Amino acid sequence: MNAAHAAKGLQDRRDSETSKTRLRVWLRLLKASRYIEDELRRKLREDCNWTLSRFDVMAALARTPDGLKMTEISQRLRVSNGNVTSIVDKLTEDALARRVPAPGDRRAHLVQLTAEGETRFAEVAARHEAWVNTLLSGLSAEDAQALALHLGQLPTRPEAEQGS
Repeated sequence: MNAAHAAKGLQDRRDSETSKTRLRVWLRLLKASRYIEDELRRKLREDCNWTLSRFDVMAALARTPDGLKMTEISQRLRVSNGNVTSIVDKLTEDALARRVPAPGDRRAHLVQLTAEGETRFAEVAARHEAWVNTLLSGLSAEDAQALALHLGQLPTRPEAEQGS
């Protein structure tokens, strides 16, 4: 066997090991993500009588005080318009959100948080942050920063789809 062939074989083994390591990373990320999401769903339901979907819609609205069209909320959250409509209907009924005419489009409306919605969301968001902090308390501050940096290098959906 010549040196070039041996080097290629070694590189192929390294590539295969790296591939398997990346697969293990993905599976651990998925398992951790599911666990954290399940715990957040449970805590929101038990402590606040909220769903994670309601929290997500309110978070999107909190980040956009001028309001969002229903389709924009759906796109940001990657859910159907029907799911968003039922959540927004309930938020409106609870006086946590309102629909206002969209400037320049008589057929469309923007959804905005009311003052009460902003206040209530801020309270629940603080609890949410505390829960996440507890769930990730096994990471030191340095490890959390390093993990955030590394995860920031992973691909996400294209910027054009993010809407922000």
